[in-house]
Amino acid sequence: MPQTVEALSLSLEAVLGDALEQSFVRLDELTLIVKAQHYTSAMRALRDHPDGRFEQLIDLCGVDYSGYGSDGDNDGSWDGARFAVVTHLLSVANNQRVRVRVFCPDDDLPLVASMAGIWPAANWYEREAFDLYGIVFEGHPDLRRLLTDYGFIGHPFRKDFPLSGNVEMRYDPTQRRVIYQPVSIEPREITPRIVRDESYGAGR
Repeated sequence: MPQTVEALSLSLEAVLGDALEQSFVRLDELTLIVKAQHYTSAMRALRDHPDGRFEQLIDLCGVDYSGYGSDGDNDGSWDGARFAVVTHLLSVANNQRVRVRVFCPDDDLPLVASMAGIWPAANWYEREAFDLYGIVFEGHPDLRRLLTDYGFIGHPFRKDFPLSGNVEMRYDPTQRRVIYQPVSIEPREITPRIVRDESYGAGR
């Protein structure tokens, strides 16, 4: 029978020791925030320690925290690192799940260790995070773009990436090939026009 999420939190805190920066339970799910310099050793311990045995990596993604916490009355309260990598791990043996978050120390060059050597399933997830967020995974065996074109400029899931993009592609019949050119879409604000039909729904 799996242990409670609170008991799991206590046991994993003991396993990770100084590598753990913070842990909390929210919506009955455990989140561990580990220090970037201990990321590899912490993840290996979660896989190999008997109290962990998280043998499966089921998801990995990047997060851009710029502007996090901002709403109509708040201009953004987040003052931590901008980029993070979030990993979801599953222990089939212990019937447990855990979320692990690690923040990239450098906002200008977000970099963390690759997990592909511990869980091969991380390979394409890390390529996706690199492509969309520009997070570099040190030690990755083949860190190339995955979803965008190889000539793509920028990282489209970053919050400062323009909605219309930087360039557009089109087929040039003169050169007989696909070319890149500056975006031709002019930014504009569309105000919807409401048309009311007084007899709408009157049984006709």
